[in-house]
Amino acid sequence: MGSIDTPKSEQNGSTTAITDAGAKSSAVDSMPPPLTKQSNGTMAETEISKKRKGGVLPLEVGTRVMCRWRDGKYHPVKVIERRKLSPSAFSDYEYYVHYTEFNRRLDEWVKLEQLELDSVETVVDEKVEDKVTGLKMTRHQKRKIDETHVEGHEELDAASLREHEEFTKVKNIATIELGRYEIETWYFSPFPPEYNDCSKLYFCEFCLNFMKRKEQLQRHMKKCDLKHPPGDEIYRSGTLSMFEVDGKKNKVYGQNLCYLAKLFLDHKTLYYDVDLFLFYILCECDDRGCHMVGYFSKEKHSEESYNLACILTLPPYQRKGYGKFLIAFSYELSKKEGKVGTPERPLSDLGQLSYRGYWIRVLLDILKKHKGNISIKELSDMTAIKAEDILGTLQGLDLIQYRKGQHVICADPKVLDRHLKAAGRGGLEVDVSKLIWTPYREQG
Repeated sequence: MGSIDTPKSEQNGSTTAITDAGAKSSAVDSMPPPLTKQSNGTMAETEISKKRKGGVLPLEVGTRVMCRWRDGKYHPVKVIERRKLSPSAFSDYEYYVHYTEFNRRLDEWVKLEQLELDSVETVVDEKVEDKVTGLKMTRHQKRKIDETHVEGHEELDAASLREHEEFTKVKNIATIELGRYEIETWYFSPFPPEYNDCSKLYFCEFCLNFMKRKEQLQRHMKKCDLKHPPGDEIYRSGTLSMFEVDGKKNKVYGQNLCYLAKLFLDHKTLYYDVDLFLFYILCECDDRGCHMVGYFSKEKHSEESYNLACILTLPPYQRKGYGKFLIAFSYELSKKEGKVGTPERPLSDLGQLSYRGYWIRVLLDILKKHKGNISIKELSDMTAIKAEDILGTLQGLDLIQYRKGQHVICADPKVLDRHLKAAGRGGLEVDVSKLIWTPYREQG
Protein backbone atom coordinates (compact mmCIF):
# COMPACT_ATOMS: atom_id res chain seq x y z
CA MET A 1 0.00 0.00 0.00
CA GLY A 2 1.45 3.19 -1.12
CA SER A 3 2.59 6.59 -0.25
CA ILE A 4 -0.11 9.07 0.60
CA ASP A 5 1.13 11.83 2.88
CA THR A 6 4.68 11.97 4.20
CA PRO A 7 5.19 13.07 7.82
CA LYS A 8 7.22 16.28 8.02
CA SER A 9 9.87 14.50 10.09
CA GLU A 10 10.63 12.31 7.08
CA GLN A 11 10.56 14.89 4.31
CA ASN A 12 13.98 15.04 2.72
CA GLY A 13 13.70 17.91 0.27
CA SER A 14 13.05 15.45 -2.51
CA THR A 15 11.11 17.59 -4.96
CA THR A 16 12.02 20.65 -6.96
CA ALA A 17 9.87 22.54 -9.42
CA ILE A 18 11.43 23.26 -12.80
CA THR A 19 10.43 26.73 -13.93
CA ASP A 20 9.95 27.81 -17.52
CA ALA A 21 13.37 29.44 -17.37
CA GLY A 22 14.91 26.10 -16.48
CA ALA A 23 15.78 27.00 -12.89
CA LYS A 24 14.69 24.88 -9.96
CA SER A 25 12.75 26.05 -6.93
CA SER A 26 11.73 24.17 -3.80
CA ALA A 27 8.33 22.43 -3.84
CA VAL A 28 8.47 20.98 -0.32
CA ASP A 29 8.15 22.99 2.88
CA SER A 30 10.41 22.49 5.89
CA MET A 31 13.25 20.96 3.89
CA PRO A 32 16.28 19.95 5.94
CA PRO A 33 19.27 22.18 5.18
CA PRO A 34 21.77 20.95 2.59
CA LEU A 35 24.78 19.04 3.77
CA THR A 36 27.68 21.25 4.74
CA LYS A 37 31.18 20.28 5.71
CA GLN A 38 31.83 20.61 9.41
CA SER A 39 35.30 20.71 10.80
CA ASN A 40 34.41 18.31 13.61
CA GLY A 41 32.97 15.79 11.14
CA THR A 42 35.75 15.85 8.54
CA MET A 43 38.71 13.58 9.14
CA ALA A 44 42.26 14.45 8.32
CA GLU A 45 43.92 12.17 5.80
CA THR A 46 46.27 10.79 8.44
CA GLU A 47 43.35 9.88 10.70
CA ILE A 48 41.58 8.05 7.87
CA SER A 49 44.80 6.22 7.05
CA LYS A 50 45.04 5.17 10.69
CA LYS A 51 41.49 3.79 10.58
CA ARG A 52 42.26 1.98 7.34
CA LYS A 53 45.39 0.38 8.75
CA GLY A 54 43.49 -0.54 11.92
CA GLY A 55 41.06 -2.60 9.88
CA VAL A 56 38.09 -0.28 10.41
CA LEU A 57 38.03 0.76 6.76
CA PRO A 58 36.56 -0.05 4.41
CA LEU A 59 33.33 -0.53 6.35
CA GLU A 60 31.66 -3.90 5.88
CA VAL A 61 28.05 -4.31 4.79
CA GLY A 62 25.98 -4.63 7.98
CA THR A 63 28.12 -2.19 9.95
CA ARG A 64 26.25 0.22 12.21
CA VAL A 65 27.60 3.75 12.56
CA MET A 66 26.47 7.34 13.16
CA CYS A 67 25.94 9.43 10.03
CA ARG A 68 25.44 13.17 9.53
CA TRP A 69 22.12 13.79 7.82
CA ARG A 70 20.77 16.86 6.03
CA ASP A 71 19.61 18.42 9.28
CA GLY A 72 23.27 18.60 10.35
CA LYS A 73 22.68 16.08 13.16
CA TYR A 74 24.08 12.56 13.50
CA HIS A 75 21.68 9.61 13.23
CA PRO A 76 22.29 5.84 13.53
CA VAL A 77 22.56 4.04 10.19
CA LYS A 78 23.23 0.56 8.90
CA VAL A 79 25.48 0.05 5.87
CA ILE A 80 23.42 -1.70 3.19
CA GLU A 81 25.92 -1.61 0.31
CA ARG A 82 29.23 -0.04 -0.67
CA ARG A 83 30.91 0.84 -3.95
CA LYS A 84 34.46 1.72 -4.92
CA LEU A 85 35.14 5.24 -6.03
CA SER A 86 37.73 6.12 -8.66
CA PRO A 87 41.33 5.18 -7.72
CA SER A 88 42.23 8.82 -7.24
CA ALA A 89 39.38 9.44 -4.82
CA PHE A 90 40.43 10.27 -1.29
CA SER A 91 37.74 8.28 0.51
CA ASP A 92 38.05 4.97 -1.44
CA TYR A 93 34.40 3.95 -0.93
CA GLU A 94 30.98 5.47 -0.56
CA TYR A 95 28.26 3.71 1.34
CA TYR A 96 24.53 3.12 0.87
CA VAL A 97 22.97 3.47 4.32
CA HIS A 98 19.62 2.95 6.00
CA TYR A 99 18.69 5.45 8.73
CA THR A 100 17.38 3.04 11.35
CA GLU A 101 15.10 5.67 12.93
CA PHE A 102 13.29 6.34 9.65
CA ASN A 103 11.52 4.62 6.79
CA ARG A 104 13.52 2.98 4.01
CA ARG A 105 12.50 5.78 1.66
CA LEU A 106 15.32 7.91 3.09
CA ASP A 107 18.09 5.38 2.32
CA GLU A 108 20.90 7.05 0.36
CA TRP A 109 24.55 7.00 -0.74
CA VAL A 110 26.84 8.94 1.63
CA LYS A 111 30.49 9.93 1.63
CA LEU A 112 32.96 8.72 4.23
CA GLU A 113 33.24 12.22 5.68
CA GLN A 114 29.59 12.06 6.79
CA LEU A 115 30.29 9.02 9.00
CA GLU A 116 31.51 9.20 12.59
CA LEU A 117 34.01 6.33 12.52
CA ASP A 118 34.54 6.34 16.28
CA SER A 119 30.95 5.08 16.59
CA VAL A 120 31.40 2.03 14.34
CA GLU A 121 29.64 -1.13 15.52
CA THR A 122 29.79 -4.50 13.80
CA VAL A 123 27.18 -6.25 15.96
CA VAL A 124 25.05 -8.60 13.85
CA ASP A 125 21.27 -8.46 14.28
CA GLU A 126 19.98 -10.94 16.85
CA LYS A 127 18.61 -13.97 15.02
CA VAL A 128 15.12 -15.28 15.45
CA GLU A 129 13.91 -18.57 14.10
CA ASP A 130 10.96 -18.79 11.77
CA LYS A 131 8.75 -21.53 13.23
CA VAL A 132 7.20 -22.32 9.86
CA THR A 133 10.34 -22.82 7.79
CA GLY A 134 12.94 -23.38 10.50
CA LEU A 135 15.16 -20.81 8.78
CA LYS A 136 17.13 -18.27 10.77
CA MET A 137 16.11 -14.67 10.12
CA THR A 138 16.70 -11.29 11.67
CA ARG A 139 13.82 -9.63 13.50
CA HIS A 140 13.68 -7.18 10.60
CA GLN A 141 13.24 -10.00 8.10
CA LYS A 142 10.59 -11.69 10.25
CA ARG A 143 8.64 -8.42 10.46
CA LYS A 144 8.91 -7.97 6.70
CA ILE A 145 7.39 -11.41 6.11
CA ASP A 146 4.36 -10.31 8.10
CA GLU A 147 4.07 -7.12 6.02
CA THR A 148 5.01 -8.16 2.50
CA HIS A 149 3.20 -10.06 -0.20
CA VAL A 150 3.16 -10.30 -3.95
CA GLU A 151 0.25 -9.41 -6.17
CA GLY A 152 -2.09 -12.39 -6.24
CA HIS A 153 -2.31 -12.23 -2.42
CA GLU A 154 0.36 -14.87 -1.80
CA GLU A 155 2.78 -14.29 1.06
CA LEU A 156 6.46 -14.45 0.25
CA ASP A 157 8.27 -17.36 1.87
CA ALA A 158 11.47 -16.66 3.79
CA ALA A 159 13.85 -17.56 0.95
CA SER A 160 11.91 -15.51 -1.61
CA LEU A 161 11.78 -12.58 0.77
CA ARG A 162 15.53 -12.58 1.30
CA GLU A 163 16.09 -12.78 -2.46
CA HIS A 164 13.61 -9.93 -3.03
CA GLU A 165 15.21 -7.74 -0.34
CA GLU A 166 18.69 -8.38 -1.68
CA PHE A 167 17.60 -7.48 -5.20
CA THR A 168 15.74 -4.30 -4.20
CA LYS A 169 17.89 -3.00 -1.33
CA VAL A 170 19.51 -0.16 -3.29
CA LYS A 171 17.60 2.46 -5.29
CA ASN A 172 18.49 2.07 -8.95
CA ILE A 173 16.97 5.36 -10.13
CA ALA A 174 17.90 8.38 -8.01
CA THR A 175 15.64 11.03 -9.57
CA ILE A 176 12.94 11.40 -12.17
CA GLU A 177 11.63 14.37 -14.12
CA LEU A 178 7.85 14.40 -14.48
CA GLY A 179 6.20 17.47 -15.93
CA ARG A 180 7.54 20.53 -14.14
CA TYR A 181 8.94 18.56 -11.21
CA GLU A 182 12.21 16.82 -10.52
CA ILE A 183 11.61 14.24 -7.80
CA GLU A 184 14.00 12.16 -5.72
CA THR A 185 12.85 8.55 -5.63
CA TRP A 186 12.19 6.48 -2.50
CA TYR A 187 12.59 2.84 -3.51
CA PHE A 188 13.88 0.39 -6.12
CA SER A 189 11.80 -0.21 -9.25
CA PRO A 190 12.60 -3.08 -11.65
CA PHE A 191 13.04 -1.14 -14.89
CA PRO A 192 14.21 -3.10 -17.95
CA PRO A 193 17.96 -3.96 -18.02
CA GLU A 194 18.80 -1.25 -20.57
CA TYR A 195 18.10 1.35 -17.86
CA ASN A 196 20.53 -0.16 -15.34
CA ASP A 197 23.11 2.59 -15.89
CA CYS A 198 20.63 5.48 -15.48
CA SER A 199 20.44 7.46 -12.27
CA LYS A 200 17.78 9.78 -13.71
CA LEU A 201 14.81 9.10 -15.97
CA TYR A 202 12.59 11.50 -17.89
CA PHE A 203 8.86 10.71 -18.02
CA CYS A 204 6.25 12.07 -20.39
CA GLU A 205 3.64 13.24 -17.90
CA PHE A 206 0.75 12.27 -20.20
CA CYS A 207 1.60 8.84 -21.69
CA LEU A 208 4.23 8.00 -19.00
CA ASN A 209 6.83 6.76 -21.50
CA PHE A 210 10.28 7.14 -19.96
CA MET A 211 13.62 8.04 -21.51
CA LYS A 212 17.27 8.28 -20.56
CA ARG A 213 17.96 11.80 -21.78
CA LYS A 214 16.26 15.18 -21.71
CA GLU A 215 16.69 15.56 -25.47
CA GLN A 216 14.73 12.34 -26.03
CA LEU A 217 11.89 13.66 -23.88
CA GLN A 218 11.85 16.97 -25.77
CA ARG A 219 11.60 15.16 -29.11
CA HIS A 220 8.91 12.88 -27.73
CA MET A 221 6.80 15.78 -26.43
CA LYS A 222 6.67 17.29 -29.91
CA LYS A 223 5.09 14.09 -31.21
CA CYS A 224 2.95 12.96 -28.24
CA ASP A 225 -0.65 14.06 -28.84
CA LEU A 226 -1.95 13.11 -25.38
CA LYS A 227 -2.84 15.86 -22.92
CA HIS A 228 -4.46 13.58 -20.34
CA PRO A 229 -4.34 9.90 -19.32
CA PRO A 230 -5.54 7.55 -22.12
CA GLY A 231 -8.86 6.60 -20.60
CA ASP A 232 -12.39 7.78 -19.87
CA GLU A 233 -12.89 10.94 -17.81
CA ILE A 234 -15.36 9.91 -15.13
CA TYR A 235 -15.15 12.94 -12.82
CA ARG A 236 -14.56 16.67 -13.27
CA SER A 237 -15.03 19.23 -10.50
CA GLY A 238 -13.30 22.55 -10.85
CA THR A 239 -9.69 21.85 -11.79
CA LEU A 240 -9.78 18.24 -10.52
CA SER A 241 -10.36 15.40 -12.92
CA MET A 242 -10.37 11.60 -12.61
CA PHE A 243 -9.71 9.21 -15.50
CA GLU A 244 -10.42 5.48 -15.55
CA VAL A 245 -7.77 3.53 -17.48
CA ASP A 246 -8.37 -0.12 -18.35
CA GLY A 247 -5.10 -2.05 -18.07
CA LYS A 248 -6.18 -4.39 -20.84
CA LYS A 249 -6.96 -1.60 -23.31
CA ASN A 250 -3.95 0.54 -22.35
CA LYS A 251 -1.34 -2.04 -21.39
CA VAL A 252 1.79 0.05 -22.01
CA TYR A 253 0.41 2.99 -20.02
CA GLY A 254 -0.53 0.66 -17.15
CA GLN A 255 2.94 -0.91 -17.08
CA ASN A 256 4.64 2.50 -17.25
CA LEU A 257 2.47 3.71 -14.37
CA CYS A 258 3.53 0.69 -12.31
CA TYR A 259 7.22 1.31 -13.01
CA LEU A 260 6.76 4.92 -11.91
CA ALA A 261 4.67 4.09 -8.85
CA LYS A 262 7.08 1.41 -7.59
CA LEU A 263 9.71 4.15 -7.13
CA PHE A 264 7.53 5.42 -4.27
CA LEU A 265 5.91 2.18 -3.01
CA ASP A 266 7.81 -0.22 -0.79
CA HIS A 267 5.45 -3.09 -0.03
CA LYS A 268 4.15 -3.85 -3.49
CA THR A 269 5.68 -5.85 -6.29
CA LEU A 270 5.26 -4.65 -9.85
CA TYR A 271 2.14 -5.51 -11.83
CA TYR A 272 3.16 -7.43 -14.91
CA ASP A 273 -0.35 -8.53 -15.82
CA VAL A 274 -2.07 -5.14 -15.87
CA ASP A 275 -5.00 -6.61 -17.84
CA LEU A 276 -6.67 -7.53 -14.55
CA PHE A 277 -6.66 -3.99 -13.14
CA LEU A 278 -8.40 -0.66 -13.53
CA PHE A 279 -6.36 2.47 -12.79
CA TYR A 280 -7.95 5.68 -11.54
CA ILE A 281 -5.72 8.68 -12.29
CA LEU A 282 -6.35 11.93 -10.40
CA CYS A 283 -5.25 15.05 -12.29
CA GLU A 284 -4.99 18.80 -11.83
CA CYS A 285 -6.11 20.43 -15.06
CA ASP A 286 -5.00 23.70 -16.67
CA ASP A 287 -4.65 25.06 -20.20
CA ARG A 288 -1.62 22.81 -20.81
CA GLY A 289 -3.45 19.58 -20.02
CA CYS A 290 -4.35 17.24 -17.14
CA HIS A 291 -1.34 16.65 -14.88
CA MET A 292 -1.18 13.48 -12.80
CA VAL A 293 -1.40 14.07 -9.04
CA GLY A 294 -1.81 10.48 -7.89
CA TYR A 295 -3.76 7.31 -8.55
CA PHE A 296 -5.24 4.18 -7.13
CA SER A 297 -5.76 0.81 -8.76
CA LYS A 298 -8.33 -1.90 -8.17
CA GLU A 299 -8.86 -5.41 -9.45
CA LYS A 300 -11.66 -5.83 -11.94
CA HIS A 301 -12.86 -8.82 -9.94
CA SER A 302 -11.90 -9.27 -6.28
CA GLU A 303 -13.15 -12.23 -4.23
CA GLU A 304 -11.89 -10.54 -1.05
CA SER A 305 -13.97 -7.35 -1.52
CA TYR A 306 -10.87 -5.25 -2.18
CA ASN A 307 -11.88 -1.90 -3.62
CA LEU A 308 -8.29 -0.65 -3.83
CA ALA A 309 -5.00 -2.42 -4.56
CA CYS A 310 -2.37 0.35 -4.67
CA ILE A 311 -2.58 4.05 -3.88
CA LEU A 312 -0.06 6.81 -4.44
CA THR A 313 0.05 10.56 -4.17
CA LEU A 314 3.15 11.82 -5.95
CA PRO A 315 5.56 13.65 -3.59
CA PRO A 316 5.03 17.17 -5.05
CA TYR A 317 1.30 16.91 -4.27
CA GLN A 318 1.43 15.37 -0.80
CA ARG A 319 0.00 17.00 2.34
CA LYS A 320 -2.79 18.63 0.31
CA GLY A 321 -5.60 16.16 1.03
CA TYR A 322 -5.34 14.21 -2.22
CA GLY A 323 -4.67 10.90 -0.47
CA LYS A 324 -7.94 10.99 1.49
CA PHE A 325 -9.71 12.17 -1.67
CA LEU A 326 -8.50 9.05 -3.50
CA ILE A 327 -9.66 6.87 -0.61
CA ALA A 328 -13.06 8.57 -0.53
CA PHE A 329 -13.36 8.14 -4.31
CA SER A 330 -12.71 4.39 -4.03
CA TYR A 331 -15.61 4.10 -1.57
CA GLU A 332 -17.92 6.14 -3.81
CA LEU A 333 -17.25 3.60 -6.57
CA SER A 334 -18.09 0.80 -4.12
CA LYS A 335 -21.39 2.51 -3.29
CA LYS A 336 -22.18 2.69 -7.02
CA GLU A 337 -21.46 -1.05 -7.23
CA GLY A 338 -23.68 -1.75 -4.24
CA LYS A 339 -20.81 -3.43 -2.39
CA VAL A 340 -18.73 -2.90 0.72
CA GLY A 341 -14.99 -2.49 0.18
CA THR A 342 -11.67 -2.61 1.93
CA PRO A 343 -8.09 -1.85 0.86
CA GLU A 344 -5.77 -4.68 -0.04
CA ARG A 345 -3.30 -5.48 2.72
CA PRO A 346 -0.64 -4.87 3.81
CA LEU A 347 -1.08 -1.14 4.29
CA SER A 348 2.08 0.93 4.33
CA ASP A 349 2.78 3.18 7.31
CA LEU A 350 1.44 6.17 5.40
CA GLY A 351 -1.49 4.19 4.02
CA GLN A 352 -2.50 3.03 7.49
CA LEU A 353 -2.48 6.61 8.80
CA SER A 354 -4.54 7.94 5.90
CA TYR A 355 -7.11 5.15 6.01
CA ARG A 356 -7.51 5.40 9.76
CA GLY A 357 -7.99 9.18 9.44
CA TYR A 358 -10.60 8.70 6.72
CA TRP A 359 -12.53 6.00 8.61
CA ILE A 360 -12.55 8.05 11.83
CA ARG A 361 -13.85 11.18 10.12
CA VAL A 362 -16.61 9.41 8.15
CA LEU A 363 -17.85 7.29 11.05
CA LEU A 364 -17.80 10.07 13.66
CA ASP A 365 -19.66 12.44 11.34
CA ILE A 366 -22.47 9.88 11.02
CA LEU A 367 -22.57 9.05 14.74
CA LYS A 368 -22.72 12.73 15.64
CA LYS A 369 -25.68 13.42 13.32
CA HIS A 370 -27.56 10.17 13.91
CA LYS A 371 -30.36 10.09 16.48
CA GLY A 372 -30.85 6.85 18.34
CA ASN A 373 -29.01 3.55 18.11
CA ILE A 374 -27.19 2.46 14.97
CA SER A 375 -25.57 -0.89 14.24
CA ILE A 376 -22.24 -1.67 12.61
CA LYS A 377 -24.16 -3.32 9.75
CA GLU A 378 -26.09 -0.07 9.19
CA LEU A 379 -22.88 1.96 9.25
CA SER A 380 -21.36 -0.42 6.71
CA ASP A 381 -24.39 -0.11 4.41
CA MET A 382 -24.24 3.71 4.62
CA THR A 383 -20.49 4.08 4.03
CA ALA A 384 -19.50 0.98 2.00
CA ILE A 385 -16.76 0.45 4.63
CA LYS A 386 -16.29 -3.21 5.57
CA ALA A 387 -17.72 -4.13 8.99
CA GLU A 388 -14.34 -5.35 10.26
CA ASP A 389 -12.75 -1.97 9.47
CA ILE A 390 -15.58 -0.15 11.25
CA LEU A 391 -15.29 -2.37 14.32
CA GLY A 392 -11.51 -1.97 14.49
CA THR A 393 -11.72 1.81 14.11
CA LEU A 394 -14.39 2.27 16.78
CA GLN A 395 -12.61 -0.11 19.18
CA GLY A 396 -9.46 1.99 18.74
CA LEU A 397 -11.47 5.01 19.87
CA ASP A 398 -13.04 3.14 22.83
CA LEU A 399 -16.48 3.62 21.33
CA ILE A 400 -17.44 -0.07 21.40
CA GLN A 401 -18.68 -2.12 24.32
CA TYR A 402 -19.56 -5.82 24.36
CA ARG A 403 -22.96 -6.38 25.99
CA LYS A 404 -25.09 -9.53 26.05
CA GLY A 405 -23.11 -11.21 23.31
CA GLN A 406 -23.02 -8.33 20.87
CA HIS A 407 -21.02 -5.17 20.14
CA VAL A 408 -22.73 -1.93 21.15
CA ILE A 409 -21.65 1.52 19.96
CA CYS A 410 -21.34 4.05 22.79
CA ALA A 411 -21.59 7.46 21.15
CA ASP A 412 -21.30 10.01 23.94
CA PRO A 413 -21.50 13.49 22.26
CA LYS A 414 -18.60 14.92 24.26
CA VAL A 415 -16.37 11.95 23.41
CA LEU A 416 -17.32 12.24 19.72
CA ASP A 417 -16.48 15.96 19.72
CA ARG A 418 -13.10 15.24 21.27
CA HIS A 419 -12.27 12.59 18.68
CA LEU A 420 -13.51 14.78 15.81
CA LYS A 421 -11.30 17.63 16.96
CA ALA A 422 -8.31 15.28 17.12
CA ALA A 423 -9.08 13.93 13.64
CA GLY A 424 -8.68 17.37 12.08
CA ARG A 425 -10.32 18.69 8.96
CA GLY A 426 -11.88 16.37 6.44
CA GLY A 427 -10.01 17.67 3.39
CA LEU A 428 -11.19 17.60 -0.22
CA GLU A 429 -14.72 16.32 -0.77
CA VAL A 430 -15.89 14.12 -3.63
CA ASP A 431 -18.84 15.80 -5.33
CA VAL A 432 -20.86 12.68 -6.17
CA SER A 433 -23.06 14.64 -8.58
CA LYS A 434 -19.98 15.08 -10.82
CA LEU A 435 -19.20 11.34 -10.91
CA ILE A 436 -20.32 9.80 -14.20
CA TRP A 437 -19.46 6.10 -14.00
CA THR A 438 -20.91 2.65 -14.39
CA PRO A 439 -19.34 -0.45 -12.77
CA TYR A 440 -16.98 -2.54 -14.90
CA ARG A 441 -18.56 -5.30 -16.93
CA GLU A 442 -16.46 -7.78 -18.89
CA GLN A 443 -17.28 -7.48 -22.56
CA GLY A 444 -17.97 -10.74 -24.33
